[in-house]
Amino acid sequence: MLKYDFQNAVAIITGAASGLGWAIAKKLSGQNARVALLDKNTGELIKRKEQLDGENEIYTIDITSEEAIQRVIPEIVDRFGTIDILINSAGITGKTNIKSHDTETANLRQVFEVNFMGSFLMSKHVLPVLLKNRYGRILHIASIAGKEGNAGMIAYSASKAAVIAMAKVQGKEYAETGITVNALAPAVIQTALVEAMPEEQVKYMTDKIPMKRCGTLEEFADIAAFIVSKENSFSTGFTFDLSGGRATY
Repeated sequence: MLKYDFQNAVAIITGAASGLGWAIAKKLSGQNARVALLDKNTGELIKRKEQLDGENEIYTIDITSEEAIQRVIPEIVDRFGTIDILINSAGITGKTNIKSHDTETANLRQVFEVNFMGSFLMSKHVLPVLLKNRYGRILHIASIAGKEGNAGMIAYSASKAAVIAMAKVQGKEYAETGITVNALAPAVIQTALVEAMPEEQVKYMTDKIPMKRCGTLEEFADIAAFIVSKENSFSTGFTFDLSGGRATY
């Protein structure tokens, strides 16, 4: 098992009650990080807390609310003493398998609010803590859809493209501060979110992967852990690939 030095590191993970966020939470907790798990689903968060052995705390929050974020970040600092890592994993696909002219504007706005604005607001209010410490790791979870665009998924694809652009901007802005900001663009990872999508949409995406399979949560968590580790000190503003050969740039 890949191991990194997360001893005493404090990591905030959004969308931590399920899917990619939970996979990362388990990985970092298992490598001695202290973890703040954030999600809207209180019931699932309580279950997750019981499944972790290390030091952790749960916070019910809607990351589209700046006021809620402004309240919770000081609570986390009070609880753990600092923040070292932020992983923005919360995300939604919105309605899929729909062409642009049939896309509901309200649905597109909702997807952007969660996927882009949520990640932006979390980083906006965590960055002052990281700047004070002259150290930090931020990882925005993007998607291969943000690089290439998936037909029938304009809201999701465009929002994840915005997340990738944000990582590029923030990586440059904080490059001399000890803080790295990167993105991770997975192809299809086997999660409940993917299982809930229309079968034809999943087939469309999987058929584009040269390996002809979905990625696993373990593969995802391994690369995410590396990106936010101390050992990954010279990569910033970069979008890491996890696409089974689909993206080669």
